[in-house]
Amino acid sequence: MKHFAKHEYQKVIYINFEEKKSLQSLFADDFDISRILSAFSIESGFYPHHENTLIILDEIQEAERGVTSLKYFHELAPEFHIIAAGSYLGINIHKDNSFPVGKVEFLDLYPLNFFEFLQATEQDSLIQLLQSKDWELIRTFKNKYIDLLKLYYFVGGMPEVVAHYIEYKDFVWVRKLQEDIIQAYKFDFSKHAPLSIVPRINMIWNSIPAQLSKKNKKFIWKVLKKGARAKEFELALEWLVASGLMTKVYRITKPGLPLRAYIDSNSFKAFMVDLGLLGALSGLQAQTVLKGNSIFQEFKGALTEQFVFQQIKDKGLFYWSSERSSGEIDFIFQWQDNIVPAEVKAEENLRSKSLRFFCKKYDIKKALRFSMADYREEEWLTNTPLYAINLIK
Repeated sequence: MKHFAKHEYQKVIYINFEEKKSLQSLFADDFDISRILSAFSIESGFYPHHENTLIILDEIQEAERGVTSLKYFHELAPEFHIIAAGSYLGINIHKDNSFPVGKVEFLDLYPLNFFEFLQATEQDSLIQLLQSKDWELIRTFKNKYIDLLKLYYFVGGMPEVVAHYIEYKDFVWVRKLQEDIIQAYKFDFSKHAPLSIVPRINMIWNSIPAQLSKKNKKFIWKVLKKGARAKEFELALEWLVASGLMTKVYRITKPGLPLRAYIDSNSFKAFMVDLGLLGALSGLQAQTVLKGNSIFQEFKGALTEQFVFQQIKDKGLFYWSSERSSGEIDFIFQWQDNIVPAEVKAEENLRSKSLRFFCKKYDIKKALRFSMADYREEEWLTNTPLYAINLIK
């Protein structure tokens, strides 16, 4: 946000409500815009001018009625440009009954995807080659792409972690930063969540590696503890989802349009916010990155499925599994009026019995497979290498 302000505005007023505790009650009594702007000017040393100043309200959930104030800025002083942000804003929005619906534009920020990681590590020529889709030449440099993919599996996409790796190339400190982030999240559980559900939040959070390492990656309550039931843990799970730290991918009963009409709300997979954090939470060792391609098969391909989820989650993902057999389609999404099934392979074994059966049964014309194998186009199936997944439009 500060970088954006520096390049697009002459001045910026930055207020962090977590740091400025004296301002946390600024909106408590009223939404007098002139009074609020005066407070901003006292804090920053200059009065904001709507033509050249960006106002940044960071950790806005820490200010009482802070989110609600955006409604009054929109209605009474729409000429001012304001960005409001907060790490746990999703939690705050769910608590706030007077959220300014229709007055705020949303922008969700996520960890770097693989292409963004390549950009950050200045692999511009390899990016351009991928974008050219010259698959013969891409195959020539396959080992380079795989090495970078292994690196991304370990480092992940958290900006601070990526920046530290770029500067120091130190795997030990990369892992320490990831562990620090995980620990900070756990502290935040106690700070932001109702105390009664904090132990359950921790149990769910710590169970994600085990949930994803099962052959059937459906979230199972009994993995948390013997005899655990949904009713006991649902609130804690929804808290993690609302905070943005976890995402649920629901099972669909059949691939009909729209997909949301066929959700089985009792069956879902749970994915973490970042691949690198999943590795850290799992205790994955840095040496794994260096020894062959074993990292792609680590705990039954859980890392690879998390990787694919992160790269294509903006498409609105679901999955399908048969009620009477072990058949499963890893991801399904809707593209215009088409249902697109996608299979994830953590290696070059390209047997796709479930995918072929699924396509025949439901008359699906085109399917996707993401694997370590080279690009291949068939009448019913496109195989895309994992390192080229971001080319999928």
